[in-house]
Amino acid sequence: MSDAAQPTAAEVRAAAEAVKTALDRHLAAVERRSGEDDPAVYEAFNELAAAAEEYDELLYDRYDEVTPFEIPGTDDALPPYQGPEEANALSVLIRRDYAVAEPQRLLVQAQRVAGLGAGGPGGTGPADTVHGALGVLFGEFEPDEIASRHKEFGLEEGDSTLWVTAADTPAEPGEWLDAPFDEADPHRVVCRFDVSSVFDDELDHEGLDGLDADPDIDPDIDPDVAVPLDEIDEIDEIDEDAADGGIRVSEAADEAGGTGGAGPGPRGTGR
Repeated sequence: MSDAAQPTAAEVRAAAEAVKTALDRHLAAVERRSGEDDPAVYEAFNELAAAAEEYDELLYDRYDEVTPFEIPGTDDALPPYQGPEEANALSVLIRRDYAVAEPQRLLVQAQRVAGLGAGGPGGTGPADTVHGALGVLFGEFEPDEIASRHKEFGLEEGDSTLWVTAADTPAEPGEWLDAPFDEADPHRVVCRFDVSSVFDDELDHEGLDGLDADPDIDPDIDPDVAVPLDEIDEIDEIDEDAADGGIRVSEAADEAGGTGGAGPGPRGTGR
């Protein structure tokens, strides 16, 4: 950076004073907050983060020094809450991504379900393609059961997110069915929970080195699986084109009720 473009010492000092002022405002907002979701605290937090980031940049540009603070990013942060203080209704918006990792397993499970429903042993029909098999399984099982048994169905988990949004009044029956996700307003998100493999890179694995797996537990066997999978080897003919492992499935649901506390995972952002 050229000398002409460098910030002045006075500008750096002013940025430092702005951080001090933002700190005082944040503490005052915390001390008088009305609850965990107080928008004043959220606003003061954002102001403090912005002031600290500005000071950090000016300090570096002028003196080639940095602060010891980690400035939180704002790209993934929730915007200021603008929903009702007393929510009379809520919507739970869920998206879970899967990859079809084992098409043969998926087809066998769907064929078994279709055969049981028809009173027969399974076989060709609506479940003889990956597309049809997905329709059979997601039509038979609740999304939460699919999530808990995804390996049994030949699926591999991807990212997932759960948003809890507040509303002034409950929606009328059928009101949003034609476009269920058009009104997913981030400003009305009360809390959200995100699960992604990118979070795994942030974990400290040093504390896990001394842990040994339970020798009595086979990691390849799901003890909660109710349907045996020993018939998979008996399936000889599978349409290779239909069993394309590159197909990716996305499941999204907009529900008017809660999920009983069973979110997609413990990692998340929220107020």
